[in-house]
Formats: sequence, structure tokens, C-alpha cells
Amino acid sequence: MRPLDVAQAAERQEPALPLTGDRSPGASEEPAAADAAGTPGRGWCWLCRSSPCGSRVQSEAKKKAPCPALGLFYTLLSAFLFSVGSLFVKKVQDIHAVEISAFRCVFQMLVVIPCLIYRKNGFIGPKGQRIFLFLRGALGSTAMILLYYAVQTTSLADATVISFSCPVFTSIFACIFLKEKYSLWDALFTAFTITGVVLIVRPPFLFGSNAAGMAESYSDHLKGTFASVGHAVLAALTLVILRKMGKSVDYILSIWYYVILGLLECVIVLFILGEWSLPYCGLDRLFLILIGLFGLGGQVFLTKAIQIEKAGLVAIMKTMDVVFAFIFQIIFLNDIPTWWTVGGALCVVASSTGAAARKLCQGSK
Repeated sequence: MRPLDVAQAAERQEPALPLTGDRSPGASEEPAAADAAGTPGRGWCWLCRSSPCGSRVQSEAKKKAPCPALGLFYTLLSAFLFSVGSLFVKKVQDIHAVEISAFRCVFQMLVVIPCLIYRKNGFIGPKGQRIFLFLRGALGSTAMILLYYAVQTTSLADATVISFSCPVFTSIFACIFLKEKYSLWDALFTAFTITGVVLIVRPPFLFGSNAAGMAESYSDHLKGTFASVGHAVLAALTLVILRKMGKSVDYILSIWYYVILGLLECVIVLFILGEWSLPYCGLDRLFLILIGLFGLGGQVFLTKAIQIEKAGLVAIMKTMDVVFAFIFQIIFLNDIPTWWTVGGALCVVASSTGAAARKLCQGSK
């Protein structure tokens, strides 16, 4: 007979005996051992006489319960950091966008390598996820280069708004690669996005003399527009790949592939273009360091937000990118956006928010 059965039998035989009296050594050792183990569900709780202990389970649940808005806070912080980094890119005009991307990768690498060594996750990743890590790094770094080029060649608000059409492209690629349904609502959101891009680009064959005010820089504006669209497409593919991997890959390892492949790509492109040049101004050097740090912070918080929060909520919260871009452009660049840009921003934000909200509603059913 087990010690616990002996103690229970003694209680049944002598109900008048107080519980504080002398007990057998085995009966006193059993609760101590169960309490030291700290594992609910093993044996009887010596306090509440139940299995498992309800108070212990509740206390552990309270300790492990995450903050319900933590993922949204990470997304908001990521949007702010990315917007500040784009503002610094706009301030640095004497350095090519590819070289800025290379400097950002170098500074991020100096931070990521110690993190990988500390977390002991290796530098290659799980065998079944390496192809996805490679695609995430190649596509994500190319999207970064295109966004920096767009910010340099067109206004900060225009580049941000057009690149924010990413959720619409995400729906299309999710339909193709993840076999998700593409409905009439998605087609409507795509039409809204195209309308917003047209309002921002303002092609002369549609707007005529309305585009004459920027005739001298219209070619650069058009290049920046195409670069922003390219960034949105590649960023959408990156999000689909991140969602495919999920939590099976550490977010630091995902950023590592992004950094190392991005640096390799930047070096090759700079060698082909012959655009390598060291910054002459000390302020530009400071901006380059801050671009790397803010970009790393944005990547970390965005990756963590996607891992712990629904993709629809993350996409909706990322509309703050547009808000920050407009605020920074007005305050720090003294550039007031036109009504065409505001109208295009409303169309793009409405379409992306609608697409994200619909995905969120579908996921909650």
C-alpha cells in the first residue's frame, strides 16, 4: 500500500484526530516531493486535496498569459522605426540607394552575429526551411533596395503610400502559393489600389497639364513609382514566405539571411554600377549608422509581431507607416503633399485595410 493510501485510511478510521497531529514519515514526504516537483496533475495537492492543484494551475496561467496587444504594439513600433529610417534615407542624397542598403546590412550584421552565437541556433537553419530562408533573404533585401531607391527619387509620402499596396499583392500570392481563395472583394481592393497608384503617378495622358508642374522630375518620379510597386510585390512574397515558415525558424535567423544575402547582392550591384563612394559628410555617416539600427529594430519587431499576432491585424496596424510618412515629410522635409497624393493614399490605405480586415474576419470564423 502506498504512503498516501495509508494516510487516507488512517483519516477514515480516526476522523476525530486533528490534521495537525503526528503523521507517518511517508505521508509528510509525499506532499513535499510533489511541491518540489512543481508539476500540476501529479498526485494530490496537500493544500486543497485535489488533483491537479487548481490554485497552482491558475497562478501559472497568469504568469504565462501574454499581453493581448503586444503584437500590435510591436507592429506600431516597427512602423515608426521603418519610417524614421526612410526619413534618414531621404536626408542622404549623395550616396546611392544600393550603397545605403549595403551599409545597413553591415551594421545589422554586427548586431545579428552576436545574437545568433548567444542563442546557439547556428547560421544555416533547419534543413527543411533553408530554401525558404534563402528566398526570404533574397526577396527581402531586393525589396529594401527598391524602397530606398524610391525614397530617393520621389517624395517620402508617395514612396510609402505606393509600397503600402503590399497587402493586396499578398492576397494574390496567397491565392497562388498557399491556395487561399481570391474573391470579388479582393478584386475590388486591387482596383482601389490601382486607382490610388494612378492618382499618385498622375500620368500625362490622363491628367494632361496637371502633371506639368513636375515635368522636370517626372522621369525620376516615374522611376520611384515603379520601384515602390516592385518593393510592394517582393515584400508581399516575403510575407507569404514568413507565414509559411511560422515559428519553426527563429526570427534572428530569418534576419541573418536577410542581412547576409542583402550585403552580397549590394556588393555585386555596386561593382556593376561603379557607384561605390564613401560619405564625405560626418552627418551622412551618422545617418547611415542610424539607418542600420532603425532598420534592424523594425525588422525584429515586425517579425515578432507576425509570429504572435494575426496577419490581418498586423497589416491593419501597418497603416501607421503612411501616417508617419506624411508627418515626417511635412515637419522635417517641409514638403506638403498634394491633394492627388492624399486621395491616392486614401484609396491605397482603404484597400489594404479592407483586405486585411477581410482576412481577419475569415480567420476568426
